Amino acid sequence: MNSVTNWSQIPAFADELSEARFWDEHELDARLMQACVHEPDSRESTTITLRFDPRMLSRIKRVARSRYLNYQSMMKQWLAERLEEEIRRQDNGAR
Repeated sequence: MNSVTNWSQIPAFADELSEARFWDEHELDARLMQACVHEPDSRESTTITLRFDPRMLSRIKRVARSRYLNYQSMMKQWLAERLEEEIRRQDNGAR
């Protein structure tokens, strides 16, 4: 098995068959994979506390489970989407 130690060693594939043949004979070097792992800076997020009605939180968790998501991640996604919507609304109203 040949080890790929640099991304430039991976060719552009003409089709899925040629890609499959390549990966049958090659594998990614663990160091290459490790170099691509994002290690978050602790300053990238701030912890806050929100209080929810227990029934509302149960409903949120149920929705998240049905989407195979972590409920906190889903809530962050919802907030980000709503924030963008509000910013667009303000920008359109200012014109």
